[in-house]
Amino acid sequence: MNGQNRRKLWLSWVWANAWAELLGLGATFLLGYGLFNTLGEPQTLFAVLGFILLMTSTGIIEGSVVGWFQWKVLHMRFEQIALKQWWVATLLGALAAWFLGSLPSSLMNLGPDEAGTTVIEPPLGLMLLFAAGMGIVLGVILALPQWRVLVRHVNKAWIWLPANSLAWGVGMALIFAGIDLAQRFDAIIGIVFMLVITLFVTGAAVGAIHGAFLIRMTRRPALPEKSNE
Repeated sequence: MNGQNRRKLWLSWVWANAWAELLGLGATFLLGYGLFNTLGEPQTLFAVLGFILLMTSTGIIEGSVVGWFQWKVLHMRFEQIALKQWWVATLLGALAAWFLGSLPSSLMNLGPDEAGTTVIEPPLGLMLLFAAGMGIVLGVILALPQWRVLVRHVNKAWIWLPANSLAWGVGMALIFAGIDLAQRFDAIIGIVFMLVITLFVTGAAVGAIHGAFLIRMTRRPALPEKSNE
């Protein structure tokens, strides 16, 4: 695979991930927002567990959309990877990541609710640091099922794990920063516009980072066909 083809693959990967996160993560956020407004903030253990399961199930949307967009590009280089393989792997990773990602904020609602208490948000810098750390961990969770697919077709597929960890460390920080900016708008159109830009830029940034690692993996010799068995 020459340099021009690798660049084409990388650009296609970045573009695909930008649209995938805008559509998939955007729809997931919209559904989650609707659930939160409809059901309210969970307080009891039963309500919190139910909310976690509902939020985890919304990951089906992101996992399905991202899996399809990524496979369309991945298939350009690894024709032996079937759509069902990559779609299922991406879906499982998304569900696991959404489950673990929704735990901290949901469980905090079980604390004592003191009337009149003012909730003080932590500084933005601390929030972004927390978001980056969460992304570093969840990136590995997202990538694990996909790694199990890639390991059958390329040497040193383990690279995909730190690639996603780094990518989502940056991606989660961008999402939190974008949400913070969106909250400063008064008009709904401004909020929506800021969130759309945030999701598209986040998808492009994430795709650019783990896409660069993907290009490195395409330079390595493919494994023999018997390894697929």
